[in-house]
Amino acid sequence: MSRAERLVVVLGPTASGKSALGISLAGQLGGEVLVCDSTQVYRHFDIGTAKVLGAGQKGIAHHLFDLVEPEEVFTAGEYRSRALAALDDLRRREKTPVITAGTGLYLRALLEGLAEAPARSEELRERLRSRARVRGAEYLHKVLARLDFEAASRIAAGDTQKVIRAIEMRVLTGRSVGEIHRAGRQALEGYRVIKIGLLPPRPDLYARIEARVRAMLGAGWLGEVEDLVALGIAPDAKPFQFIGYGELREHLRGELSLDEAIGMIQQATRNFAKRQITWFRREPGVNWLVGFGDDPEIASAALDLARS
Repeated sequence: MSRAERLVVVLGPTASGKSALGISLAGQLGGEVLVCDSTQVYRHFDIGTAKVLGAGQKGIAHHLFDLVEPEEVFTAGEYRSRALAALDDLRRREKTPVITAGTGLYLRALLEGLAEAPARSEELRERLRSRARVRGAEYLHKVLARLDFEAASRIAAGDTQKVIRAIEMRVLTGRSVGEIHRAGRQALEGYRVIKIGLLPPRPDLYARIEARVRAMLGAGWLGEVEDLVALGIAPDAKPFQFIGYGELREHLRGELSLDEAIGMIQQATRNFAKRQITWFRREPGVNWLVGFGDDPEIASAALDLARS
């Protein structure tokens, strides 16, 4: 099997060192990095989404980030389409693709395919948005829980865009989101997929999360949020729902102290890491490594797996 047909996936929770390991593996395998992260597809939202930019890429080309403007809608299906095009490009240039995956749904869309989902109904969507404005996001989430409990358990109550889409799919098709996604998938073909999972000890991961939040603030995260507000990006734009951005907006409006915002961001990030671990543990065929991706011993073990 040729080098170009190997596909390496590095997955794990936030702050586990996926980016560092992905860069290391790509450098040693003659590869390039494909980012698989639903937050990093949006332009301008850089520090809080932990994008690896400029010199941080260490000369390794990165793809599939900064794809759309904050007000645009971006789906798992769109990610799959873009990722397939990137894979074709790397195959032509005989580069090994190394995917750094933090968003399990996007990874599943790429590797397993997506079923044909119903087209959007703007009339239904506007009715749902109106209800959310009047009765709040929690109300819509309760509606979804009655219609599709499985989907509601996977979607945060504050993620109004996903909640509306899930209700829309249930109403238009009469089937749950899970049923739709499990039907008619076309899996990725032509690659030998090697999945490497990072699973640092939980206390160490939480300590790194707390330190990274403060490091992001030290790198200018609050100033980035000020600039985003000044750009006139709508408060209900999807990226402002990402962890940290909403809390820092509230701080800038005088609704939270900076220490309160930091504590909330750290807690939300820990909770997010738990959800990622739960999702990825269901991913088949993962070679799990107990540690961080920037640990030399872990990097060495990962390289052995990638070369196997």
